[in-house]
Amino acid sequence: MGFYFTKDGMNAVLKRLMDEYLVYAPIRMIGGGAFSDTNSVRYGQISKISDIIFNQKSEYSFKEILLPLSQTLFFFTEDQVKEAEAPKKGAIIFLRSCDLHAVKRLDEIYLRNGFEDYYYKRLRENVKFILLGCQNPFENCFCVDMQTNTIDTYDASIEQAGDGYVMDNHCNAWESLLSSHCLNQQDVQPSHVTETGVHVKIPDGLSIDAANSKMWDEYDDRCINCGRCNFVCPTCTCFTMQDIFYTDNGKVGERRRVAASCMVDGYTDVAGGGSYRKKNGQRMRFRVLHKVYDYKERFGYHMCVGCGRCDDICPEYISFSHCINKLESVVKEVGDNNA
Repeated sequence: MGFYFTKDGMNAVLKRLMDEYLVYAPIRMIGGGAFSDTNSVRYGQISKISDIIFNQKSEYSFKEILLPLSQTLFFFTEDQVKEAEAPKKGAIIFLRSCDLHAVKRLDEIYLRNGFEDYYYKRLRENVKFILLGCQNPFENCFCVDMQTNTIDTYDASIEQAGDGYVMDNHCNAWESLLSSHCLNQQDVQPSHVTETGVHVKIPDGLSIDAANSKMWDEYDDRCINCGRCNFVCPTCTCFTMQDIFYTDNGKVGERRRVAASCMVDGYTDVAGGGSYRKKNGQRMRFRVLHKVYDYKERFGYHMCVGCGRCDDICPEYISFSHCINKLESVVKEVGDNNA
């Protein structure tokens, strides 16, 4: 069932939901940009509907809500271990279709990849998702070609309509609340884009032989291994562990799960001083082929959702979408080499 809300009606709904949930959405962070006196659009808690930025793509994804950059798993003393408490409330996340598709990728890795991650699961099972309709494409998006521009597995959808807001509700528990505050009921179909300015084509015949291409060598100098592409990506899932020892007692502390990046120094270091991918081109090769080749070989669909944030944030203007489109010549190159 769909609903039309005035601004006041929508705020009344949010106020009621905040009794049970922390509500997160893309917001404008004043002074939070990469340069002096610039702003950014990132995820944060909201208190009213006008906090949400509907007409811009968030520079970072929703991922930090489900996978905090630093998350304490447990505390330890000399003779005791205590699990860190879970959040007291659930969460509602406003996100776009590509990011909701990314949730499926996170679930695949953390819940169905041979085990269930306890800490992820206890957050994930208390989260509701509200789809932000996309009325226009954003710069560097290629969601249409990655088939992530539409989705129907949301709890509700919302978008601006004139001076108000329209919602499509799939959550039975919210039906009464929404009905009591809406101006009227109407059919609502979430907006989605059917054309983007950027296009990608993953070639037929792509295989692991693509790892042998000379194309990856160009990124040895271009990439500066800052890892920004990983941290803005909604489907990157890697982490490392840190044990923090308190200064007043070196035998007491906590273990934290900390976000990691396959593009930075140290990620593939192993005992004895070895490292699997020292060159930046080797790291780029791993990242690209993981997103559009080997993940699909295992799970049946691509890991990349086409949000374009990696292109947006790269300080060296390395385009992931252009790299995907180079794979056609890579397939030909390695095919000729194997002939």
